[in-house]
Amino acid sequence: QVQLVESGGGLVQPGGSLRLSCAASGFTFDTYWMYWVRQAPGKGLEWVSTINGESDGTYYADSVKGRFTISRDNAKNTVWLQMNSLKPEDTAVYYCYAMFSGKPPYWGQGTQVTVSS
Repeated sequence: QVQLVESGGGLVQPGGSLRLSCAASGFTFDTYWMYWVRQAPGKGLEWVSTINGESDGTYYADSVKGRFTISRDNAKNTVWLQMNSLKPEDTAVYYCYAMFSGKPPYWGQGTQVTVSS
């Protein structure tokens, strides 16, 4: 069955870095665009970043541009989110999801990122 499993979250000090991973299985990974979104405590979902199937298109929210980098390896069915210069306002549960035009998205279970001193 379809699975998206995020990992790599944790507690980090402001200015620190984390690398989130999202391992996919059960679908044709390289045909799906992959997304990272986040949900801060008491807030709605916020789009963070997107990468297309061939990795030649990457997109970022203004709030993370220049600090976060999305990448993928289709041979490993994995997408990553490298997060640098983390700020307290980056604290959230981070989710990856997979989207193919006309089909319902597949979602991961989320991973907690906490940025605090």
